[in-house]
Amino acid sequence: MPSAHDWIHNPLGVIEGMFVQNNSNPEWQKKVVDYFKDKLTAKQAQTWVPSLNDVPLHYLKPNSLVKFRCLIQDMFDPEFYMGVYEAVDPATKSKSLKCGKYKDVTECLQVEFNSRNSVTSERQTFYCVPIPGESSWVKECHARSSQAQVIPSTSYTPNRHKRSYDEDDDMDTQSQRPRDSNTGSQSSGDSQRNGDSKRQETEAPSSNTTTTQSCTSPLDLNYPLPEEQGPACLVKVYEDWDSFKLNDTIEVFGILSVDPSLGGVAEEKEPTSLLDPMESMETVEEQRAHSPPPSLVPRLHMVYALPLQHINPLLPSAASEDKTAFVTSFLSELGSIRSEFLDYLTHILLGDALAAEYLLLHLVSNVYARRDVLPLGKFTLNLSGCALSATYTEHLYRIIQHLVPSSYRLPMSLHNMNSMRMVPRKDYVANRLVSGVLQLASNTSLFLDETQLEQGQLDAAGVRNITALGNLISWQKVDYDFNYHQMEFPCNINVLVASEGRSLLPSDCQVHLKPQLAPPNLGEFLGAIQAAQAPSQMNRYRLYLSVTRRMDYSISEEVTKAVEEDFVEMRKDDPQSMTAEDLHRMLVVSRLLSLSFGQTTLSTDVWMKTKHLEMLRMSRIQQQKSVNGHEP
Repeated sequence: MPSAHDWIHNPLGVIEGMFVQNNSNPEWQKKVVDYFKDKLTAKQAQTWVPSLNDVPLHYLKPNSLVKFRCLIQDMFDPEFYMGVYEAVDPATKSKSLKCGKYKDVTECLQVEFNSRNSVTSERQTFYCVPIPGESSWVKECHARSSQAQVIPSTSYTPNRHKRSYDEDDDMDTQSQRPRDSNTGSQSSGDSQRNGDSKRQETEAPSSNTTTTQSCTSPLDLNYPLPEEQGPACLVKVYEDWDSFKLNDTIEVFGILSVDPSLGGVAEEKEPTSLLDPMESMETVEEQRAHSPPPSLVPRLHMVYALPLQHINPLLPSAASEDKTAFVTSFLSELGSIRSEFLDYLTHILLGDALAAEYLLLHLVSNVYARRDVLPLGKFTLNLSGCALSATYTEHLYRIIQHLVPSSYRLPMSLHNMNSMRMVPRKDYVANRLVSGVLQLASNTSLFLDETQLEQGQLDAAGVRNITALGNLISWQKVDYDFNYHQMEFPCNINVLVASEGRSLLPSDCQVHLKPQLAPPNLGEFLGAIQAAQAPSQMNRYRLYLSVTRRMDYSISEEVTKAVEEDFVEMRKDDPQSMTAEDLHRMLVVSRLLSLSFGQTTLSTDVWMKTKHLEMLRMSRIQQQKSVNGHEP
């Protein structure tokens, strides 16, 4: 008798059973999709499925259902596979139709390639990596909530003779051993859905890295960030692949495939192997990039995918029935949480309450819309005056890292600026998109540490990197390098620039840090403040940021008129004292200030508070100019 969780432990058996019963009905494939969707949207059912993010690969049973929280780093061209094939029993010579969907290799039966009953189908392949810069508290929270039962599977060895059932136009020849199933056209590499990409896990991204070096590395997993860990996956997509975009964050539920026959290149196979013409035209670099060993890059056949609007595991998912009640309850506590959070940030910023206000607003900010090329809602903060000690910025980043779901600190040393690969580029030899540091998930916090920048000369690569950072800050876009042209990819990255004086990069707002405390040991002081926060309190802060960022906001006609009149009044005595740019910044600050209080519309009180904060900030900058004799 099948167990209650056969759909997890033996999904291919469930699918085969549905195929046998309904293969004459073209709707059988939709029934499979609906079946797994119904199972996975049941309450807590997703926690029963083992995760590749939490469980080592050798602990997972091949051909079982697993999930993977990831970013779509690259998109291959569609490939062809045998959706339905006719198998021949060698002993009895009897024939039967088999389902080839959600698999890479056939069973041990012989395949009748000349059968008129065979059906060639099409699928898409995504190269997916763990969400770049995902915080440790997010990983731990997911691991604690898992109810999956896994059994070590290190003794697994295939005991069946397996072969892939990829096919080309010439299907009348039968192979006697397995071969790679990744086939199909790989021509239009300039589209955002094309190209494969892998970068050595342990290497620092460098513009001088050659294609051959990056392709031959056994750890060539093409993570956007250096020192990233976790598995990469080739995700096979069967339905609605046009609904996915490059750099989307998704949680994939799929059937795990790790058959050893999936790795390797054409030159390593026996001459008798059936090779598709398209495969013979691939370079060795392309074959290595598209057919990595499944022990490093397992295959995952998607049966269901959940787009991730956010990656905070503390906030109920959009599909949760409890989300509305949860948010309503949380909003009732928002005022007290904001006060506690502001007090925490003030201590972290050594008693500077004004800088703490602006840091809070920065953490709440989010690109909520675009008007033509202008991203609305971004609030890049330049926190100057941060050269308090050699390690202050590092401590500050670690504290922010414990608050946000994903982040990355980029020390802007001369070496990093001249050597790091910021912008993803197309590698036409390996037909892949080589990742860069700026290929990040939406809502990632990017901490640019300008205090690390020393005197020296930026080379051509360094200038390009600085330009890329400036474009990211100003336009929330990254121009990917396709050699012959650039392709623009919009993004939503929260950028905080920590500097000694005014940053050389653009920003939406500069606040000069003015410490009120001078602890003898800065590291111990900040560590003690962080340690004093109970885990439950930290979770309240994390929820506060996620909830406020996702709230709607509007300005009534009455308040809009009052703001316009106020703007005219402020310009009356000195038109140069208040520009249109100043008004835009004040409107952004007032929006973020309203959201930080849990208000979805601008009130007169918040507008007055905005004016007061801006007055204090500008006054401090003018004072610093006077002290330094130049702009900080």
